[in-house]
Amino acid sequence: MPHINIKYFPVPLSQEQKDTLVTSLTNAARNAFGCDAGVISIALEPIGGDAWNEQVYIPEIKQRKQLLCKVPNY
Repeated sequence: MPHINIKYFPVPLSQEQKDTLVTSLTNAARNAFGCDAGVISIALEPIGGDAWNEQVYIPEIKQRKQLLCKVPNY
């Protein structure tokens, strides 16, 4: 605990960009939850634009908006 899953439109990310993102997210989660970095898992999941509504927007944003800490403006 915790597990962070970032779903995004596919864009090319270099290994350096991924490493920087993972380090930043790990540090933020450690600070927020007061946990050791070793218990944090992070997934980066590219989702094509044609599947975004079905796989992300409807089930995770629209139907679970009570869980959102930041709401998208689209």
